[in-house]
Amino acid sequence: MNHQAICKNIAKYRKEKKMTQDDLAERIGVSPQAVSKWENGVSCPDIAYLPEIAEVLGVDINALFREEEEEPETYLVEDHQKKDPAKMLFRIKVLSSDGDKVRVNLPLPLLKMMMNTGASMQLGDTDLSSLRNIDWDSLFAMIDNGVMGKLVEVESADGDFVEIYVE
Repeated sequence: MNHQAICKNIAKYRKEKKMTQDDLAERIGVSPQAVSKWENGVSCPDIAYLPEIAEVLGVDINALFREEEEEPETYLVEDHQKKDPAKMLFRIKVLSSDGDKVRVNLPLPLLKMMMNTGASMQLGDTDLSSLRNIDWDSLFAMIDNGVMGKLVEVESADGDFVEIYVE
């Protein structure tokens, strides 16, 4: 029995049903803390609860055990599936050491223009100047050749964490 798959699936299907942990707990006769522990992987529901959990969540019991295949973070698309770079988005996610979360979606042509003109690399209080060390020409060439998904993951000396995706 895959404990982690069950935990993830209970949370996933509960949220899809727009139920709270309290709602699920009440319907199957356990405490909300028990549901929280299941969903966070601290414990697993007793096997006797699984048919009732599946019924309340409106899924087949096998769905609780199913492991989802994760999409690769970076992938290469076939020529016939390539998107027009002018219509692609460049997504930057920053988790700063101060606790700030910044998400920026830039049209790829705008980003190319910014990099060519040396525009500011500041997002709020987060300095992205460490991104200047990236070989942007090579990165843009990869995108033009069909590379998609997560392209860069950087952790700065200050503890800022930056992820860059293209979609």
